Amino acid sequence: MQAHAGEVPEYLARLEEAHGELLPPADDVAEFRSLLRGDLHVHSDWSDGGSPIREMAEAAIGLGHEYMALTDHSPRLTVANGLSAERLERQLDVVAALNEELAPFRILTGIECDINVDGSLDQTDELLGRLDVVVASVHSDLRADSAAMTERMLTAVADPHTDVLGHCTGRLLVPREQREGRRQRPRPESAFDAEAVFSACVEHGTAVEINSRPERLDPPLRLLTLAVDLGCEFAVDTDAHAPGQLDWQGNGCERAVECGVPPERVVNTRTADDLLAWTAG
Repeated sequence: MQAHAGEVPEYLARLEEAHGELLPPADDVAEFRSLLRGDLHVHSDWSDGGSPIREMAEAAIGLGHEYMALTDHSPRLTVANGLSAERLERQLDVVAALNEELAPFRILTGIECDINVDGSLDQTDELLGRLDVVVASVHSDLRADSAAMTERMLTAVADPHTDVLGHCTGRLLVPREQREGRRQRPRPESAFDAEAVFSACVEHGTAVEINSRPERLDPPLRLLTLAVDLGCEFAVDTDAHAPGQLDWQGNGCERAVECGVPPERVVNTRTADDLLAWTAG
């Protein structure tokens, strides 16, 4: 009734008074976001995204991005229609043709590569070496014990092909959409030695992803703060599977500002050339 009358509901007013100051200032978030030149974690309908590569690129252009990394899934993730080596080869040709049409915007070639149980990456070394950006993520055996998960992640982070450690805890804050009538539930964080993993990211020059998907918001704030304190670099990504989801970067920027992430340590504030020099290093 209060809202219908054009008033601020008393309950909402109490919440804003009690907790509103915990949110970072909107101007600070907007300024941080304005520094981002692109997105390093984007999916298309070649794997489990819902839109063609061109549509994702055109949406990124509409947001003012200078580039986006196309990071469809690797072959082991069959549930997400992961790309075999042959399909990835074909995608590279498609991206090359689109880049000629869409210049100066650039679609960076990439992959979200599954981290195998032994820590190896789920694609051939030859192909990984040809890609601009490799995001390495754990998608299986998420309930492994901490020691096993830590060793797995340390191995992946140390791989010279790995540029970004994706959604490091694997958590889901809210259920995914129900599939085949099965009830989906939130997923807790995987257990691992965060200090050891983030320290390895610093040592090997691997960026920690700030995943902006509303159901992920990964890493949690306490781990993001730890990564800042340890000196990590970051990539603020959307993990977008549809054009409208590219606008989710604001979620990651809000968390970055809240945890004191220095913009100069966010790799996608760099020009495409500078970013590629970093990934090639």
